[in-house]
Formats: sequence, C-alpha cells, structure tokens
Amino acid sequence: MKPQSARVPVEQRPCRNVSNEALRQKSCSGEKIGTRRDSRDERGNTPRTVGDAPQVCAKLFTYKKDGLQALTPAARLVALGLLLAAAGCQAWRRFPLPHDHPPAAYDEATFARKSFASFKITARNGTPVDTVIGKAGTYRVREGDTFLDIARYYDLGYNEIVDANPSVDPWVPPVGTTIVLPTEWILPCCSYEGLVVNIPEMRLYLYRRTPGDARTLIVDTLPVGLGRDDRRTPRGRFTVRGKSVNPTWIIPQSIRAEHIEETGDTRTKIPGGDPDNPLGKYRLELTLPRYTIHGTNIPWGVGMQVSHGCARLYPEDIERLFPLVPIGTRGEFTYQAVKVGTRGGATYAEVHRDIYRYVPQLRRAAQAALKRRGLGEQIDETALARALQEERGIPVRVSRRRGIAAMLRTAN
Repeated sequence: MKPQSARVPVEQRPCRNVSNEALRQKSCSGEKIGTRRDSRDERGNTPRTVGDAPQVCAKLFTYKKDGLQALTPAARLVALGLLLAAAGCQAWRRFPLPHDHPPAAYDEATFARKSFASFKITARNGTPVDTVIGKAGTYRVREGDTFLDIARYYDLGYNEIVDANPSVDPWVPPVGTTIVLPTEWILPCCSYEGLVVNIPEMRLYLYRRTPGDARTLIVDTLPVGLGRDDRRTPRGRFTVRGKSVNPTWIIPQSIRAEHIEETGDTRTKIPGGDPDNPLGKYRLELTLPRYTIHGTNIPWGVGMQVSHGCARLYPEDIERLFPLVPIGTRGEFTYQAVKVGTRGGATYAEVHRDIYRYVPQLRRAAQAALKRRGLGEQIDETALARALQEERGIPVRVSRRRGIAAMLRTAN
C-alpha cells in the first residue's frame, strides 16, 4: 500500500455503513491499514498514493443507496447504441464497455453474487494457443465509491485498480470519473497446470482440464493479498497437501511475539469462525512449510502486502476456489514482474511493480520474457519502453502493426 500525498481532514463522527465490519472497526479506531512501498522511489520519482484509512473513514465509507440513477438499463443500452451508431464501426472497436451495471449498494450479499473471471481457451499439447485472456472495461464513479469496493466487486486486487488508474484519488475518486477496470491479463509463463500465483501481480491462476477434451483449458483467475516486505511470500513449487474448513489458527511464536508487543494479545491460537481468525473460512494447506492459501477476515487486504507470507483471497473467492482444487494439486509461486503473451497474432506486454525489488532492470526482464516465449522479433520498442515506464499492469500491444502489403503477402 502506498503513502497518501493529499490528506483529507478527519470529520469527527463515526464511520457508518461500511461494507466490511472488520475494516470499519480497524479504520475508525485509528489503526493504520498499512503502507506499501513503491519501488520507483529508488528511481527518483514521487510515489503514487493510497493513504491511511483513519484520515478519510468518515467520508469514504458512508454509502448512499442511490441505485443507478437517471436512466434505466434499457434506456442506457438504447443511448449507447445510438452513440456507437453515430461514431461508426471504428469507435465500436475502441469503446471499452463496462462488464455489467454497478450494484445499488456494496455489502457482503452483493459481493457474494458478483461475477468471477473464468475462461475456456484453446490449447495445443497442453499449452494455450493465445495467452492473453479477458477484456478491459470501464466504470463511472458514483458518490461514495472508493477503489476498495470497486475492486472487490469486479474481482480485482486493490493494487490492480490503483496501478491502472494512477491519476485518480483511490479514496475520494471524483464522482463521474471514468476509470479503467484492468480485467485483461497475460498468463504467467510457462506452467499451465494447477495453481500459479504471480507475486508482483498479486494474482492467482487455476488451470483445469476439460474431461474428454484435450484442446480446451479452463482458466480461473483471482486476486490475492501477499506477504509484506519484511515477511515476503516465497518463490517455489508446492503441492496442495490438505484442505480445511473453519481452520483453527495456531499462532507461530514469532507472530505471537509481535501481537504481544503491538496489542498485548497473548493468545496462542484462535478457533475457526472467530472474527479475529485471519485464515477465514477455507484454507488450502501446502507442502511449502508455514505457507498456505486461505480466506481472510479483512477483505481490504487483497491486492496489498499485508500478510505474514501466505496468500489471502476475498471470502467469496476462496469459497469458489476451494472445491475446485483437489488434494494433490500442484502449484507454484512465481515472480514475473514482466509478462509477455499473444492474442490473434499480436504480441502484448504486461508490466507490474517490482514489489520485492528482485528485478534490477525491467528492460532486461522484458527481453528475457520475449526470448523465452520466442517473441523477440518485430517489437515496437517505443510501445515496450512506455509500458516498462508506466508499470500499469495492463496488457499493452508491443508488436509492430503490419502494413496492408505485408498482410496480403502473408495471406498469399
């Protein structure tokens, strides 16, 4: 989480109607959400900001059940159709459409009904033919919105929506602002089996085979929260060795000492179902010692570096993932700040912040990724350099656009 540049005066009244009870209690009691260091500080740039919850809780977490206002869904579709017809087919191809209508209110019931990113893609010998999935969308900010709830509703990590919209205040986004929903991803290279968690991206991918259909691969992708800088999520391969519902948290001695020092909490374990249990309702136990994939009692931590190294998912996401992952599933925590892939013959690059500062040169990482995929030729160096500089976590086309003559020669 990044430090905030513009502080919002605290209003002397309690927070109301916060969608997540744990967040309301923590933020309104004055406890900091935590900060995430922007790796670009070392390059001389001013960090982008996300702020501290206590500074803005009174303003930010009072949601108005104002619905969608103005137009009905049918009227909006008619208006959109007229707009696109007037603009012509070229505008149709460029126009980024929202995924669906926003909810009337953000609450746990709404989040439980949200959509999840799942794709059926064509594979050849177990390898995807195209490695870019999804489609970016847009969202128009309503009164009371924050990036926390927008991200959760569209199943994004907080990091993803902040990085995709660097010029927008994540705590008090201006009403009416159109923001990017970064719901398009390049698959991490080059394992397409079981669970893959890309650490800089803070996103999990689950690959499943379609029974009786070797040419179809199902990909589910979900955001995660990972280890803070002093307790980094490790790289490495693992196997799912167990699964548990309402797991009891046996507090490791090092974490217990931290709790005693910070809060005076001397407990050695927290039973399943307790609101203070950070594991949530479901847990996947891994062969990596001390590390698991689990839910959370604090959903705002998804897309942030706030854990002691484990991967945390939104409660509704781990509930969906849990039955899809049998014991024995193989997986990997990988570290790919730069991903490259293809769709429709074009090459794309997706660049994320180097959160643990493992990558001294992103340019060199990009060249290695292109070589690994066999995509080093015909690259638009200007487009690639821009993607590396911006680090927005959005797939950007970096292959040169072929002229009509070259396309005709290929066709013949």
